[in-house]
Amino acid sequence: MSPSSNKVFVAIAGNIGTGKTTLTKMLSEKFQWEQHFEAVTDNPYLADFYADMKRWSFPLQIFFLNSRFKAHQAITKGSFSAVQDRSVYEDANIFARNLFENGGMEERDYKNYLELYSEMIKFLTPPDLVVYLKKSLPKLKDQIRKRGRDYEQNIPDEYLANLNHYYDDWMVRYDLGKKVIIDSDELDFVANPKDFELVSEKIMNALDQKDLFWNPAPSQKIIETVSC
Repeated sequence: MSPSSNKVFVAIAGNIGTGKTTLTKMLSEKFQWEQHFEAVTDNPYLADFYADMKRWSFPLQIFFLNSRFKAHQAITKGSFSAVQDRSVYEDANIFARNLFENGGMEERDYKNYLELYSEMIKFLTPPDLVVYLKKSLPKLKDQIRKRGRDYEQNIPDEYLANLNHYYDDWMVRYDLGKKVIIDSDELDFVANPKDFELVSEKIMNALDQKDLFWNPAPSQKIIETVSC
């Protein structure tokens, strides 16, 4: 692991089924970074939420906010480099916003949530780099089906499509640090080692460069443009 004087904090962002967890694990193994994952197996609300989103949206978002806040603090206070599967900023800017604007969370709960979120992030230092994995709706559905979590199999297409929209909007506005946007429809980190090597190399380069956008084409997996 990297010593504290040179440590980095990379957050992997993206919709359900984009490959965040896989990329987090692989980056951690390659660079010997600490790995921090989203609470799924020990989440007491997740299955209930997918069965009745409106009933369980507020307690679920509070659970995620609390767990990611603690993970974020542990990373910034720690002595070693780390990679995190989904950031605390996604909770408010994508998931809670989506639930409220689409009728899945009451206004009073949403306002209460945002006030708490706004106070909590004052105590956080943003990641050195946010890596946003983009994936189209058909690819998301395919990945969700393949990993076979029962409670995810009936997620409405509209819900996933809305999350994609909010992610894109958030990335346009994100200005807390550096960011890399990766269109991952044509990438397979596990089956194609070259895909992972290209991604990991560009992530490391991006830590010392301007914002990058990657858009893999069938004939040339990685196409990058630099924007100010």
